[in-house]
Amino acid sequence: MTWADFWALIATLNGEATEENCHRLAEELSRRPVSDIVGFAERHAEALYRLDQEKFGTLPVIDMTLRDGSPFPQSSDVFLYARCAVVAAGQTVWESVFFDVDKFAPYTSTEYDGEWLLSVPDKAYELATGKEWDRLTRYCFESYSNQDGWPYLQG
Repeated sequence: MTWADFWALIATLNGEATEENCHRLAEELSRRPVSDIVGFAERHAEALYRLDQEKFGTLPVIDMTLRDGSPFPQSSDVFLYARCAVVAAGQTVWESVFFDVDKFAPYTSTEYDGEWLLSVPDKAYELATGKEWDRLTRYCFESYSNQDGWPYLQG
């Protein structure tokens, strides 16, 4: 799957990874060949992996503070869901955050939660084949897996 095809499918989310939008995307994807589902999963994992960088992951949750008023750090899950929300916002937003970290910050808000986007490839595969898919992608999208993005975590 090309990046253009991936972003065209992401555009069907209308900028948000809601349960309804992600289900609709999974249904659309399930009507395509299994190779497209695999290709979507690969592009999705790579898009998330590229966002797995310290400059994004160390941003605080924008609408929360600790009891003492200090910034509330993102957990690994919150960071993953924020990255999903950036991807769901579309190609223009995804590309823009690399040039301006402040454009990533709004997606750390508790109002954005891109978690539903994670299930799209699995749901599409299940709809297409009737089977569960235990997939591995070339890129690991779990938080802190991009060693280049987290140079101080390398040991």
